[in-house]
Amino acid sequence: MAETQTLFVTKIYRTALPDAPILNKALLASCRDLAAQDRAGQAWSKEKTYKGYTSYASLNDLPKRDPNFADLKKQLDKAAQAFAKELHFAMAGRKLVLDSLWVNVLEPGGAHTGHIHPHSVLSGAYYVEVPAGASALKFEDPRLPLMMAAPPRAEDAPDAERTFIYLEPKAGDVILWESFLRHEVTPNTAKTARISVSFNYRMD
Repeated sequence: MAETQTLFVTKIYRTALPDAPILNKALLASCRDLAAQDRAGQAWSKEKTYKGYTSYASLNDLPKRDPNFADLKKQLDKAAQAFAKELHFAMAGRKLVLDSLWVNVLEPGGAHTGHIHPHSVLSGAYYVEVPAGASALKFEDPRLPLMMAAPPRAEDAPDAERTFIYLEPKAGDVILWESFLRHEVTPNTAKTARISVSFNYRMD
């Protein structure tokens, strides 16, 4: 009798925070304040031709600097622990620690090309403001560089069999993935900025 097994599954965790409307109102003010005042972040974004603002290379202590990000961190910690359990991580007394957290204000027309997050275990994004037509989050099958002569997938293939997956986040969503998974942000076709908070977790 023939049997097909599914092996080496790549998981993406998605959850909506229950108090997102209240949290996002506070975070939105914090994100816009940073975008207006963080000169180093503005300069780095301009140098790297990032269309908008990111605190990626300028501020590394947002949860200590601003209580709104501290509140977000508490909820992200819970989501990371839940995802780690689903991934069957053998923790052996170790724990996941938030390693970095940064703001992204992606203006209309802005995008972020494909990349991974080296030296991290889990990566993710929390969505503060997602206007209609805002960028999707695109994930790539991690086997793609090894496929060589593999044919394209059928148009009606299920998500688990596709080469690329596009997720359309909503404000209040947390999306988590293992850091080896290549991803990108497609061009923002909305009329206003898409605002998110990206982050990484390491094992400690």
